[in-house]
Amino acid sequence: MELGLVGYYSDFVVYPLAIVVLAVAGLLEAGEESAPGWLATVIACLCLWTLIEYVMHRFVLHHIPWIRDLHDRHHVEERSPVGTPTWLSLGVHALVAFFPVWMVSDFAVASAASCGLMLGYLWYISIHHIIHHWHPRHPSYLYTLKRRHALHHHVDENVNYGVTSLFWDRVFGTMRL
Repeated sequence: MELGLVGYYSDFVVYPLAIVVLAVAGLLEAGEESAPGWLATVIACLCLWTLIEYVMHRFVLHHIPWIRDLHDRHHVEERSPVGTPTWLSLGVHALVAFFPVWMVSDFAVASAASCGLMLGYLWYISIHHIIHHWHPRHPSYLYTLKRRHALHHHVDENVNYGVTSLFWDRVFGTMRL
């Protein structure tokens, strides 16, 4: 969706605040004894995010008609403030991750899972912004990601779906360097 500058940059303020508040509340609920398990859940869900990112990019952004049109626009107007509104992405996190996990487990586990997924999403939007708006030094991690993403945009949209990681492109045979 077309976003104003405040809408475009609000994720970079709202998500860190939401993650910190949820982490503090979750760790208080978990207690000192369960803190290592809480942290392990965060890390597992952060890793899970990389698969979610790949699947969403490959199968949602490139195949669902209305969403594909928005994504195609992003491929043409790479620097325009097109993205997912914060209220929508945060709502999806709450409805798809936080509340379902809380219903089958407890608040501490739900907060850990949500923190991990939201950290992954924050990492994704940060990397995506950087590779479209900054000029990373060659040969750096960011330069490699920028080059891979440019190949996806301008050479072959059927490769390099992972924005933050090469891992799932390697696993599913869609990696191109």
